[in-house]
Amino acid sequence: MKSILYRYATPLTTGLFLVSLVSGVALFFHVGPAAFHGIHEWLSMVLILPFVLHMWRNWRPMLSYFKHLPMAIALVLSLVAAGIFFIPTGEGAGGPPQMVFLQTVLKGKVSDVAPLLGSTPEAIVAKLNEGGLPATADDRLHDVAVKAGRSDMHLLEVLNAAKAPAQ
Repeated sequence: MKSILYRYATPLTTGLFLVSLVSGVALFFHVGPAAFHGIHEWLSMVLILPFVLHMWRNWRPMLSYFKHLPMAIALVLSLVAAGIFFIPTGEGAGGPPQMVFLQTVLKGKVSDVAPLLGSTPEAIVAKLNEGGLPATADDRLHDVAVKAGRSDMHLLEVLNAAKAPAQ
């Protein structure tokens, strides 16, 4: 078993890295199928195991890198590059536009969101109450979920089921 792990650690690390590379570039340039998002996230998580095995297999050579300045410089530069993304930009809420929009909608009152769903505030309140989310037309959606001890995702599932059928 150990020889199999040793034999496949580097090839799997290489293969999964290439998949992560291609999907990451496609995501960066917003090209390709939507599947690239799931591919990138999930297979990057799978990449952790072969990476650990690769590090274990090549531990002695890796230790020699840590004895020299280039490794320290590379690690510091990598941390600084990642840290830049944590600096607030002053533009308010960040992230993908659809998530920023969703957060804005969740701050809205039931009565304000009902027309977006092609429904009435009364009908939305009834659906929320049926879904275990006690609400009034004047409640903000996120607050409804919090008071009920439910997630925003659960609230969105209930709202999605409550929207008027497409015509």
